[in-house]
Amino acid sequence: MTQVSIEEYAVADGEAGPYALTTGPDGALWFTLVHSGRIGRLVPGEKPTSHRLDPGCGPTVITPGPDGALWFTEYRADRIGRITIDGVIDEFRVPGPGCGPFGIAAGPDGALWFTETAADRIGRITVDGRITEFPLPATGAFPSAITAGDDDGMWFTLNQWNGIGRIGMDGAVTLHPLPTEAAAPVGIAAGRDGALWFVEIAAGQIGRITPAGQITEFPLPDRTARPHAVTVDGEGTVWFTEWRGNRIGTITPDGSLTVHGLPTPHSEPHGIAPGPDGALWAALEIGSLARIAPADGAEPS
Repeated sequence: MTQVSIEEYAVADGEAGPYALTTGPDGALWFTLVHSGRIGRLVPGEKPTSHRLDPGCGPTVITPGPDGALWFTEYRADRIGRITIDGVIDEFRVPGPGCGPFGIAAGPDGALWFTETAADRIGRITVDGRITEFPLPATGAFPSAITAGDDDGMWFTLNQWNGIGRIGMDGAVTLHPLPTEAAAPVGIAAGRDGALWFVEIAAGQIGRITPAGQITEFPLPDRTARPHAVTVDGEGTVWFTEWRGNRIGTITPDGSLTVHGLPTPHSEPHGIAPGPDGALWAALEIGSLARIAPADGAEPS
């Protein structure tokens, strides 16, 4: 793909801070408003709605759960949240105070797994709210994003330890250091090739790691772009946001890179995910969601 069409849709004021988004089981986009303490919902073509949380809780990453609800982290409140498609909200406090839950993803065991950035732990929460925590063999590692791999494990980035980790359903942890020093990985997503793809925000690179731990890094054209989040479409193309570069990028499994500028300067793109309409959608902290599709009108898979 060489050309795309990008449209921006305002979903909040400029102070609310759209941060992460996902497609829910109801065919809508669900997104977090990190600065205003709300969960938003957008059906493409309709007006956005939102649901109020504690204004200072800092909702960050959101993901579909195995129970038909959406699950999200409350970074500043040390809680895991659950919202049904009808807007009913439950919140569960993580036992350790000041743990900073951030990334969250459904696991192969029917539970949700999350990272505790300030506590060097990976957490697990069942759909009825029971939490188990697993310590990491590293201090000050700042575990960040997390995703399910094809190998029945959960893979996560270690932003300050500068590596990628894996935790099995038995709690066993393996850590893989990155070749580039101080790369500071953040987002991670499972590829269609059995590998995991991640972004190195401080190094300006896209990384790929196999289940065996083999790592390949792909430098971006702009090494100062600060890539933040990553997702993979149905054809295996990797999509990522460039927070400082104000761009959306793609990389194919063979390493071919393309970047696309966003229409509004300094829009601060964060999360990115496939939408219910076949396009890719990104959360822009300025208060909008961006829809990215091929310029010819055909949708990405």
